[in-house]
Amino acid sequence: MNSAFWDTSVLVPLCVQQRPTAAVRRLLKQYRIVVWWATSFEMCSAFERLFRTGELTAAGHAAARMRLDELRQVWREMQPSEPLRSQAEALLARFPLKAADALQLAAALVWSSGAPQRCVLISGDVQLLEAARHLGFQTVAAS
Repeated sequence: MNSAFWDTSVLVPLCVQQRPTAAVRRLLKQYRIVVWWATSFEMCSAFERLFRTGELTAAGHAAARMRLDELRQVWREMQPSEPLRSQAEALLARFPLKAADALQLAAALVWSSGAPQRCVLISGDVQLLEAARHLGFQTVAAS
């Protein structure tokens, strides 16, 4: 099974029942997960927001946290580094990305070892997908 870089936007539906959940589960059967170091933090933020707004029950919140723990056991995590931060800063100057998306894309570039054309990036974020395509990644829109 090949690996792909997964953005937070497509991992949250693996833990919380949302509209793209079925499509994302199909992708999980195709690709092992590679993520940025702060992905679990971003996911926890999403779970808390959904719980506060009433879109996630207490039981759903607990189940989401358990599923996240399961995913952490199997994913590969790209760690922060000075080159990664420099790459993210350069991406902010090139593309209209949010800070977290620039860090995600920089982590994907580090993971690709300079050959993004041989790597897949999965996201539900249109701007991130567009920037990734421009850099040469094979992209999968999961929305």
